[in-house]
Amino acid sequence: MAEAGPRRAARSRRGLRRPQTWEVSDSDSEDRSAAEAGAGVRDPAGQRRAAAWRPEQALRHLVLRVDLAVLEDTGADVLMEALGTLGCECHIEPQRPARSLRWSRVRHDPRSVPPEVWAAEEQELLLLLLLEPEEFLQGTAQLNQALVLLQLYADLDVLLVASWQELSQHVCAYTKALAQLPSKQCWDSQAFSFCTAGRWAAGQLVARDGSGLRGVWWRQIRQFNRVSSAVADAIVTAFPSPRLLQQASPQALLACSTEEERLGLLADLPVEASKGRQPRRVGPDLSRRICLFLTTTNPDLLLDLGS
Repeated sequence: MAEAGPRRAARSRRGLRRPQTWEVSDSDSEDRSAAEAGAGVRDPAGQRRAAAWRPEQALRHLVLRVDLAVLEDTGADVLMEALGTLGCECHIEPQRPARSLRWSRVRHDPRSVPPEVWAAEEQELLLLLLLEPEEFLQGTAQLNQALVLLQLYADLDVLLVASWQELSQHVCAYTKALAQLPSKQCWDSQAFSFCTAGRWAAGQLVARDGSGLRGVWWRQIRQFNRVSSAVADAIVTAFPSPRLLQQASPQALLACSTEEERLGLLADLPVEASKGRQPRRVGPDLSRRICLFLTTTNPDLLLDLGS
């Protein structure tokens, strides 16, 4: 027994994806109110589409039409029993081509479903070719040629099954997947509710032109233990990017061979102090940690000896 069906055109209608961005987030609570306000904005059309295609109601919007010629085989009862317990509408009526199964959408209440949902999916066809074991063994060469023609020239998916039980399982799984396809497309096309304008509430958005990378570098320095905003500002002001920091030394960081060279790279950078406080520097400890962060090849290296 063999079955063939056209590859679903839904593959080319995948949900729209958000533009690619890079984000860095921390525990700050900035822009939280804006995030909550943005999360409350919903698309009315998307809500109606999601309500119409919930997983528990997906099969109600699908009808399966079985050709009369399929019932001529004695094992067709297995398929019909499986379809009867599936929950979708099943009609037995002549189909073209013969020995085929056809899926289509059925609307119980046209007012509750947006028109674009009905236009998203038309019909799916599953063509059955019933072969007796003797015919299968005698026509192996012809069958292989037919498989090549169907898959390469007719652009069809072909599946060989050995029994009506296997066919019933495949048809039921295919029906469930087809019924849930509009719901998955609907959810894939929606942005996450906790995102506002494609960024985290406390994250740093990096555009394609590179704007925002300096903020990412500043946040990366803040990830180190015991690093204040003033210290991060001092390092970013002196070296706006990691690449510039690597090129700061005449021999570059990778060529540093002594601990003194590593400690001296950032240790003497002045840090802006608030009123009433003594001037201070970045210090050798943070300089050592940042240097190791940029040069080490050991993923298990402990940067902070005091942790």
